[in-house]
Amino acid sequence: MTFRNLGLSTDLLRAVADSGYTSPTPIQQQAIPAILKGQDVFASAQTGTGKTAGFTLPLLQLLDTTNPNNGHRKPRALILTPTRELADQVKDSVQTYGKYLSLRSTAIYGGVGIGPQIQTLRRGIDILVATPGRLLDHLGQKTVDLSQIEILVLDECDRMLDMGFIHDIRKILAKLPASRQTLMFSATFSKEIQQLASTLLNSPTQIEVAPRNTAAEQVEQVVHPVDRDRKRELLSYMIGFHNWKQVLVFTRTKHGANRLAEQLAKDGLKSTAIHGNKTQAARTRALQDFKQGKVRVLVATDVASRGLDIDQLPHVVNFELPNVPEDYVHRIGRTGRAGNVGRAVSLVSSDEYPLLKDIERLLNRTLAKLVIRGYEPTSPAQPVAEQLKPKRSNQRRSSQGKSQTPSTPTRSKKSTKSGNRDRKRLRTA
Repeated sequence: MTFRNLGLSTDLLRAVADSGYTSPTPIQQQAIPAILKGQDVFASAQTGTGKTAGFTLPLLQLLDTTNPNNGHRKPRALILTPTRELADQVKDSVQTYGKYLSLRSTAIYGGVGIGPQIQTLRRGIDILVATPGRLLDHLGQKTVDLSQIEILVLDECDRMLDMGFIHDIRKILAKLPASRQTLMFSATFSKEIQQLASTLLNSPTQIEVAPRNTAAEQVEQVVHPVDRDRKRELLSYMIGFHNWKQVLVFTRTKHGANRLAEQLAKDGLKSTAIHGNKTQAARTRALQDFKQGKVRVLVATDVASRGLDIDQLPHVVNFELPNVPEDYVHRIGRTGRAGNVGRAVSLVSSDEYPLLKDIERLLNRTLAKLVIRGYEPTSPAQPVAEQLKPKRSNQRRSSQGKSQTPSTPTRSKKSTKSGNRDRKRLRTA
C-alpha cells in the first residue's frame, strides 16, 4: 500500500514524498478514503501513528477541489485542538502538505497577542486551527466568521473534554453551519466522547486501528517503586548512570514541574519546564532547546503533553502518575512514535498505587515492577516484582538503560492497607 492508492492528488503526493513518507499508516489507510468520500469519521488510534496526516491530507484535497480562489476568504475548515503546541503542530502539517496548493491557513491560540491574529484573519484564510478559548475571544470581537465552515475537525477531543472545554465547544458549534463534515480524532475514547460523537456525527465511519486506550507496542514500560522523597534522587541517578541525552519528564502540577527542573539543574542536568503558566514564547523556546539538545531534561505537565512531537524521543519518565489513567497513554505516547522504539519509566510511591491500578486496568495488563537496589521503598505495601542492582561506574553503560541485570526476585508482604485511596479527579496541571 502506498499513498498513491488512496486517491490523493498529484500535488499532495509530491508534498508527501518531499516529507520522506512512502507508505501510509493503518489509520491513514482507513481515514483518508472515507474523508475523501465526504463521510463523517469517528477515529481512534494510538498516539504517534499519523492521525494528523490522516485528516490533514484529505481535508486539503477537498478544499482545493472547490477552492473559490477569491480575494477575501472566510474559513472553510476548522480544526480544534486542546493546546497551543498541538495547534502549532497541526498548522505545520497543513502548511507542509499543502505547500503546492493555493490554500491559506493559520493557527490562533492564547498566550500571544491577539492583534497579529486579527490582521491575518482579515486577509482571509481557508483553514483555521484554533484552541477553543482563543477562538471564542475572536468570535466575541467579531474578528472571525465561521458561517462558511465545510469541515470541522476535533483533534484530541477527549483531552478537550478533560480540560473542561465542552461548554466552549458547544458555543462554537452553535456558530457553525448545520450541514458540514465532522471528523473526531483521538488516541483514547471515553464514554463521554462516544456520547458527544452521537450528537455531532451523521452516520459516521468508525475507525479503530488498535484496541481502545492502549499504548503503542514499541514502548517498553516499567515501574520503579520508590519513596516519594527519593524520586528526584533516583531520577538524577538514572539519567546520569545511563547517560540519557534526551528525557521528557511528567509531573502533575505546574509548581512541581518548576521545582523539579530547578532541582535537576542543581544536580548538573540541564533542565527546563513547560506548562500552562509559561508564555507561548517561553514554551516554544523550551521545546526548541530540548529538540536541539541544548536542554537534556524537559519537565512537563499533562496540559503540555499534547502536541509535543519530538522525533525519536527515547525516554519518557512519569515522575508522578496522572490522576486520569487515559493521560498515562498520552504521556508515554510521546516516545515510540512512527515505529521507533521508546521506553517509558514510572516512579511510583506507595500513595500512588490506586492510580497505578487504574492505569493497569485501563491497559488491561500488569506493568513490570523493578526496584533499584539502594532505592528500596520503606513503605510497607510495595508491589515489588524484582530488584535491580546499580552497576559500578567503571562497568559498561547502556544508553538504553538495559545494562542492569535483574537479581533474585523478591516479594513483599501484602498489606491490608494501601495508603490514601482518595481518587478525586482534580485537574491540577
